[in-house]
Amino acid sequence: MKQFFKFTFASMLGFLLAGFLVFLILIGILVSAVSMGNKETVVVPEKTILVLTLDQPISERSSDNPLAHLNFSRPDMSSQLGLNDIVKNINKASADSKVKGIYLELSDIPSGQATIEEIRNALIDFKKSGKFIVAYAEVFTQKSYYLASVADKIYLNPAGGMEFKGMVGQVMFFKGLLDKIDVEAQVIRHGKFKSAIEPFTLDKMSEPNKIQTLTFVSGMWKHMLEGISASRKIPVDDLNAIANEYKIQTPQDAVSQKMVDKLLYKDQVLDELKNRLDVKTAKDLKFMKLGKYAKAPVSESSSSQDKIAVIYATGDIKSGEGDEETIGSETISKAIRKARLDDNVKAVVLRVNSPGGSALASDVIWREMVLTKKAKPVVVSMGDVAASGGYYISCAADKIYAYPNTITGSIGVFGIIPNMKEMFNKNLGITFDEVKTNPYADYIPVTRPMNDAEKKIITRDIENIYSTFTTHVSEGRKMTVAQVDSIGQGRVWSGIDAKRIGLVDEFGGLNDAIKEAARLAKLKTYRTQELPEQKDTFQQLMETFAGDKASLSLRNELGAAYPYYKYLSRMSRMQGIQALMPYEFDIK
Repeated sequence: MKQFFKFTFASMLGFLLAGFLVFLILIGILVSAVSMGNKETVVVPEKTILVLTLDQPISERSSDNPLAHLNFSRPDMSSQLGLNDIVKNINKASADSKVKGIYLELSDIPSGQATIEEIRNALIDFKKSGKFIVAYAEVFTQKSYYLASVADKIYLNPAGGMEFKGMVGQVMFFKGLLDKIDVEAQVIRHGKFKSAIEPFTLDKMSEPNKIQTLTFVSGMWKHMLEGISASRKIPVDDLNAIANEYKIQTPQDAVSQKMVDKLLYKDQVLDELKNRLDVKTAKDLKFMKLGKYAKAPVSESSSSQDKIAVIYATGDIKSGEGDEETIGSETISKAIRKARLDDNVKAVVLRVNSPGGSALASDVIWREMVLTKKAKPVVVSMGDVAASGGYYISCAADKIYAYPNTITGSIGVFGIIPNMKEMFNKNLGITFDEVKTNPYADYIPVTRPMNDAEKKIITRDIENIYSTFTTHVSEGRKMTVAQVDSIGQGRVWSGIDAKRIGLVDEFGGLNDAIKEAARLAKLKTYRTQELPEQKDTFQQLMETFAGDKASLSLRNELGAAYPYYKYLSRMSRMQGIQALMPYEFDIK
């Protein structure tokens, strides 16, 4: 019997080791295959039409992870580009004689307004080359139509649809849920507009929150109307009337209101493209997706030793290490420090897309920005959101670029301490008792209400952090602290208003910020270096199998509900005092 167990155990161990070895070999083969595909050199045929669909979330920069977008049911997802490469390749195509035009096949675009703005501006620049842009959709959402409005011709499916109704900013409230489970959200804040805590203390928006939300949503809507008006030659007042009276209810309405040019099926759109390129059949049309075009050779970039470091800060701000979706104070500080200490880096551009997070982590990053500013020019480029902690890490820059529809400001601080005593006592029958050596040994408590002395301590901390925050902004933006406080108080601003009140310097995207950094550094030739450096393939691969695929599966399973799950998950992980955006944004 003893020998039996010995041989059985040895066989099982051998089987497991063999299985693990086979797994590693398969992963190696898969990575090699995908990596070889990524290194493929693409030949661009004559009369090529680039295809943009943009139906997946757009990250700030393309991932080096060969499996980042691998989906066996959707192989084309493997070529999904980040915003940096989307803009770069649109610009490349404008100078490529083999590319004759761009075909936008659009539906919904699950990305922020500023991201769409940056792509839209790149398309406007593309048109200056004299090449065409044609847009087609079965259904146009407001976001996709805004992007499509730059096209020379816009076509809509005869059985499709189009929404054009104005913008809404909606907030989800959890107070009723907390009441049901007998949890009290104990809130301490500075800033009458600091509405990040409202979902946990109210069941509807406060008046100050309604004011700020309506202000920046209205500003974004006005900017969208002005862009459409300039492209389609329809007065802004007429566009507002179309939305106010909900005039587009059928595809034919979209034509009648001059929002689209024709109602066509896909085969008819292909006929239009055939005529543009003077080819005989649809088979003669040479389409190429932007992801594949990115692999086409491009003329050599500058060989200059002088560099501009572009540092990507994306996601919630937290202490420690970060990743592609979070801003870790250690990760970003290290990247800024590396750029500061590199003599070949002559200027730094910080690309910020963040609703904020830990006030302490934000201050750690701010310190590195200040030190770097003393050594070389520092420019900030704001994406969809650069608010609260996102503005904290931006305010020290020599110059700040944003888009009119960037969400920024939110200069305020808050803390939420849940009192779960009643939930444990009444719902679960759990009680707590304790002994302690000192009065504050159990500070900060979650199993009982805070007492006045404890509230006083937290209030002092929050007031000190708010004072530090406003002082940093005052020094960076050359305002008085009183001026900062008057536009602070946690209030959220659109890029339009942020420029008016001095929180932002110029409108523009990442390329504009890079050009300004070069000007400040007096550089005529330079190359860019992206930081933080992305992890090696094997490490990314292991992380993908360990967590990212689970996250992707959850995103697919929850669908439209995923942002709410992500928001609750983020709030549950918060530690310390927060400089955070009021709520999860999905402006439609």
